[in-house]
Amino acid sequence: MSNKGRLGILVGGGPAPGLNGVIAAATIEGINQGYEVIGFRDGFKYIAQGDTTQIKPLAIRDVKDIHLKGGSILGTARTNPTKSEEQMKNIFTVFEKLGITALVSIGGDDTAFSASYVAKYSKGKIKVAHVPKTIDNDLPLPGTAPTFGYETARHYGVQIVRNLIEDARTTSRWYLIISMGRAAGHLALGIAKASAATLSIISEEFRGRPVTVDEVCDIIIGSIIKRKAEGSQYGLVVLAEGLIESLGEQGLVKALPEGQLERFGKVIRDDHGHLRLGEIEFGRLMKELLTVRLEKLGIKMTFIDKDLGYELRCADPIPFDAEYTRDLGYAAVKFLRSPEAEKYGAIISFVDGKMNPLPFDNMLDPKTGRMQNRKVNVDGEAFECAQAYMIRLERDDFEDAKQLAKLAAVIKMTPEEFRARFGYLAGLK
Repeated sequence: MSNKGRLGILVGGGPAPGLNGVIAAATIEGINQGYEVIGFRDGFKYIAQGDTTQIKPLAIRDVKDIHLKGGSILGTARTNPTKSEEQMKNIFTVFEKLGITALVSIGGDDTAFSASYVAKYSKGKIKVAHVPKTIDNDLPLPGTAPTFGYETARHYGVQIVRNLIEDARTTSRWYLIISMGRAAGHLALGIAKASAATLSIISEEFRGRPVTVDEVCDIIIGSIIKRKAEGSQYGLVVLAEGLIESLGEQGLVKALPEGQLERFGKVIRDDHGHLRLGEIEFGRLMKELLTVRLEKLGIKMTFIDKDLGYELRCADPIPFDAEYTRDLGYAAVKFLRSPEAEKYGAIISFVDGKMNPLPFDNMLDPKTGRMQNRKVNVDGEAFECAQAYMIRLERDDFEDAKQLAKLAAVIKMTPEEFRARFGYLAGLK
């Protein structure tokens, strides 16, 4: 073992483009600074059980070509060892046995919380640097700095959605795209905005008030009516999957006939208490609800639902993330070598091209173990621009008599009936 000891690297949470870039940069810089580098397979999963068979010594030759490849050569897992005192003891036993003196963890806020435990309870024996990642872009990094993986996920998401828009145009149908994004709508909105999707709906636009299935359906129905009034028979809607949590289990149950929610999946939570959103077929649920509601209005429409997310998480990183993750991996090791690392573990970020380590204690809520989510700023011009280019019912549609009559005629209503039915979407009482 080198005189500096060993540097451990592990990945937790869901995949994101650029994981291999961080692994490669941290490995190369670690070795250049005199560490031996050990990779742990599947995050905390095995070492939390005291298992040392799933480790991989890393040399420069192992990582020199991986920064442009998607996925993770170390795998990943969502294991939460902080729930078990025994598992945390196992982790420290493994680290002591292997001579781990420094740790680079890569993941979201749940992995950051587990890493913060290592920093806190090792009492300085193990220095810890955490590199934040999520394609959701919902971690509170300084300024507008994205989490790595987001830009790549958006890039490939836009390519997919543009193809689907062309399919919708060709076949005169509507697509319902459910985009990943548990706590914030950055990815859904970013994909929709850049691909010129017809409409996007994210939780933030409701500004904390209760969200109902009825209102979400009506926003989409309003868009369909407006498109038909303009002579267009197709469209594409991007819904943030976080709407599932905003609607809540009871909201979904209320929108369906008794006992029908089970048709669309099970309500399951992971080790960190999160709803397993991927287990609920939200797109299919919305498709069935919209089909029934539109038929009552005299509109027959073909919907195709598609979940978008798993296709993006292990994509090869675009140049932005390939460069960004090299910076992050390099900076993580630089922080571990600094005097500050003797005092606290930190989340690695950049401001203006300069490393900005954020102490765990300043970033993690001690009660929840999570970072505050960075939401889409729905009061800024960026969101204002996004909405301006969407097709949805607006106040002007109800104040212009000719436009109102045109919209009402699509579903054979009088203007007054149309205003009474849909006016609330534009803030009319």
